[in-house]
Amino acid sequence: MPITFAGQLAGLDLAGFSIGPAPVSTTDFPVREAVVQTLEAVWSDLFALVSGTTLEADAEDLGWAFVNLFHRSAERKSSALDRATDEVRALVATADGSEIHTSELETQVERAQCAEASMLALEEMREIAAGLYLNEFGSSWKPVSSSRFNHGAMLTSALVEGRDFLRARAESKRRAAMPEGTPVVFAGGRTRHPDEADALTFANNVWATLDKVRERVPDMVLIHGGDTKGVDRLASSWAERRNIPQVTFSLDMRLGARAGFKRNERMLSLDPRYVVAFPGNGVLERLVIEAKSRRITVVDRRGPLGTNPKAQPA
Repeated sequence: MPITFAGQLAGLDLAGFSIGPAPVSTTDFPVREAVVQTLEAVWSDLFALVSGTTLEADAEDLGWAFVNLFHRSAERKSSALDRATDEVRALVATADGSEIHTSELETQVERAQCAEASMLALEEMREIAAGLYLNEFGSSWKPVSSSRFNHGAMLTSALVEGRDFLRARAESKRRAAMPEGTPVVFAGGRTRHPDEADALTFANNVWATLDKVRERVPDMVLIHGGDTKGVDRLASSWAERRNIPQVTFSLDMRLGARAGFKRNERMLSLDPRYVVAFPGNGVLERLVIEAKSRRITVVDRRGPLGTNPKAQPA
């Protein structure tokens, strides 16, 4: 995706063509206050409807699908923007100065401007709905297999799939879809706690650790595995609450037993400032060993309830 369509136009040789303002403006879309009130009302009514029924067990799935409605709509507008932008590039490359050619160029520019404005509006709706999801279930909303771009807010809530990040890096392209900042890798496995008090202590230790790291790395980008049932879920929720962009590296199950080690390799290829390690399995142990061999500072929290394993009990 482009940074903005206006930025794309600025990078093209328009050969004297004059491009006017966008045919739509923010006043052509619902105002934020109205969107917030409407989505909050719909959300409240939806969960009041299923509360106390058998469907209450599916509440989180329903909430996820609700956010996904806006996400998919924004993706479709993004695809339309990409197609119109490609048409603009092709028309600029074949410019002949004719009136017909100029008219076609103006039409494609207007299509792209409309698609971009609609994409931004739908992304804002998705972010409002994602905030409701976060408050309701305590976890960051994440698409199944795609990235969660947020162009209008300069990526403060972006959640980008690792493959998209690496592809853009390999192409030496810096797009709005790619968070700028200092990578910090977060890793940990799925943990069970005997009671709610221990679970809360563990979660508080995760957040406190990430807060301390952020003090040292104000422009951090959180890199993690995107596991929605493990400690990654706590880290992702922290990042969204703090407006920290995220890049997730999901396991490539086609690699079998090598999947975890390949993910380690991809995360470390970003040259992170820190690796934050919470309790996990042997794959995490290898991540820590490899990070230390590369002289990457490891914030080790693999002790009981996410504490420093070297800390002595009082």
